[in-house]
Amino acid sequence: MRRGTYSIVARDADSGQLGVAVQSHWFSVGSVVSWAEPGVGAVATQSVAEPAYGPRLLELLRGGDSPSTALQGLLDADDQARFRQVAVVDSAGRVAVHTGEGCIPFAGDAKGEGFSAQANMMASSRVWRAMAETFSSSDGPLARRLLAALRAAEDEGGDVRGRQSAALVVVEPEGEPWERAVELRVEDDPEPLDQLARLVDLREAYSLANEADKLGASGRHEEAGERFVRASQLSPDNPELLFWGGVGVAQTGNVELGAQLVGRAIELNPGWRELLVRLEPEIAPGAEPVRKALGIEGTKA
Repeated sequence: MRRGTYSIVARDADSGQLGVAVQSHWFSVGSVVSWAEPGVGAVATQSVAEPAYGPRLLELLRGGDSPSTALQGLLDADDQARFRQVAVVDSAGRVAVHTGEGCIPFAGDAKGEGFSAQANMMASSRVWRAMAETFSSSDGPLARRLLAALRAAEDEGGDVRGRQSAALVVVEPEGEPWERAVELRVEDDPEPLDQLARLVDLREAYSLANEADKLGASGRHEEAGERFVRASQLSPDNPELLFWGGVGVAQTGNVELGAQLVGRAIELNPGWRELLVRLEPEIAPGAEPVRKALGIEGTKA
């Protein structure tokens, strides 16, 4: 099957993170194209995609091969190489990319320091260059830079057939092979990049909430409250984040704000009111002042 796809693989020089992001008019593109391993590398395999390029390239990088040596060896053994488009970056930021002459136009790639952007079956020959320019000029966390590059591709027309799925994977500079800093997929949606952006925000919100839980458990309530607020701001209609954020903020002494957040969660889903009633001080010390502020009686389940 020929899959029109644009993607980017990259290493972030500041954090050492490695990542790959992709969009295509093809169902579940992330299950085919995107591969990454902490401290090893990231791979995108597309066009007439052979998913085996992902794990095989990572294995070769892990064994000490450079990206160019690893990729060339696989291409030399592949009688369909002219139809493949593959890019790889390793933990040192070295990059190799192949766009076979059999890839459907517009097809091409653009390398930069620590990254490669590639695309095939595009609406414009500007797509991969726009991705490279945007990634090079952007800052912030790697996940958001990769997402910005996908947006730039879409702004230049993207896949000539339109949109269907997208994926984003980021791994840390060290860790177990299965560990992911970010792993998000939109399998089938008319606006997959919008959904992917929403998930990036939601993932960050939950990460902040997890940080807040740990800070609160160690008695650092002010810091925990600040993270709870930021989490609820990133996802203002998520009742879980609103509820626990409100309870956490109330524990810092800001009962008014805590009650507002919990009240909003209850408006979105009345089931959170029942949970508020059941919470004991050992589990959530902020629950009792929130109950009082909202005029709700507490009781055991």
